[in-house]
Amino acid sequence: MVEQPATVGTPSLLRAINARTILERIQRTGPVSRAQVARDSGLSKPTVSLGLNALLDAGLVREVGRSSGRPGPSAVLYELNPEAGWVVGIDVGRRRVRAALADITGAVVGRREERAQASSARTLIGQIGAIAHGLAAEAGIGWDRVHHVTVGSPGVFEPTRGAVTLAPNLPGWGRQGLVAALRDELGSRIGVENDVNLAAEGERWRGLGGDVRNFGFLSVGTGVGMGLVLDGKLYRGASGAAGEIGYLPIGADPYDPHVRRRGAFEEAVNGAAVVRAAGQAGLTGSLSAKKVFALARKGDPLAGRVVEDEARRLALGLAVVMAVVDLELVILGGGVGGNADLLLPPIERELRTLSPLRPRLAVSALGENAVLQGAVATALEVAQSRLFDPATMLDRKELVV
Repeated sequence: MVEQPATVGTPSLLRAINARTILERIQRTGPVSRAQVARDSGLSKPTVSLGLNALLDAGLVREVGRSSGRPGPSAVLYELNPEAGWVVGIDVGRRRVRAALADITGAVVGRREERAQASSARTLIGQIGAIAHGLAAEAGIGWDRVHHVTVGSPGVFEPTRGAVTLAPNLPGWGRQGLVAALRDELGSRIGVENDVNLAAEGERWRGLGGDVRNFGFLSVGTGVGMGLVLDGKLYRGASGAAGEIGYLPIGADPYDPHVRRRGAFEEAVNGAAVVRAAGQAGLTGSLSAKKVFALARKGDPLAGRVVEDEARRLALGLAVVMAVVDLELVILGGGVGGNADLLLPPIERELRTLSPLRPRLAVSALGENAVLQGAVATALEVAQSRLFDPATMLDRKELVV
């Protein structure tokens, strides 16, 4: 006899929907009793008991102790089983590759960081695969138990081509077939997202953006970009290129073919621009953006003027952005943008001159981990959605019989 699929209104589907309701309540509340789940969800106590027993059998929740400190008998408490699933977040940059393995509750159980082997896309993809599989192996987790992988990189992901565009800092990264190559290394459960968008998601998850409905994450380093959270949601735009403010036609000649490739604003304010400006100002020796800011902190007048000029250009770009999206908060990050002690006062001063719109400015609470945190958060959202989907739950006999 062939088993028929569950349809709307069947007992199996209703049990799966109830199980999802219970599971989501436990996820949001933390350790909670059966009675509390019933009160919060509106489900009857017998329904909650049946659902919890099924979730226990399926390994999606676990007992975590008993309640205490209240009158009356103690009650068994339940929480999401951390080992119900695993996710991997990966941050791919021009210089570094960072990766983290997390359980389904979001707790990071393993992390790696290596210098990026970015001489070619093939080499970099191989490195990404080795790092991700290595993390799972070190934790004793079979790769089949990893429910989702999110890869963050510069550029804009085009799903129709399976490619990433606008990523000039990673050689070969824009070729068609990139996502297929990543799937060969990591399996089919992967997603690719712009790194600055993920930084914004990281700040929304565990940083300064948690209670802010409209904010931007401005990353200034090797590249320049802004992740936009509008009305509480990441905004990607029509083609996924929202926030690519490096292409604002200000700061440098946008008609210069070399400038056009990277974008005029990026050409004017990225790390390489800081180094160029330092050389033009008369600073000598082996320079980097980091060294220029270090010299400015020590009171070097030439470096101080370079930083002031950098802040002035950044303020101009922010004034343009603010006139369009009116953000409440702008979070600065990246190798250049993270120098808040030097950049924030002059940026705020310039904005007061340039615009009546003045967002609150802050430096990232997550630092260089912002993209990785966002990658983990995004992978978790996908994995939890899959695990908690009633259609997925129907495949688990213990949840529907």
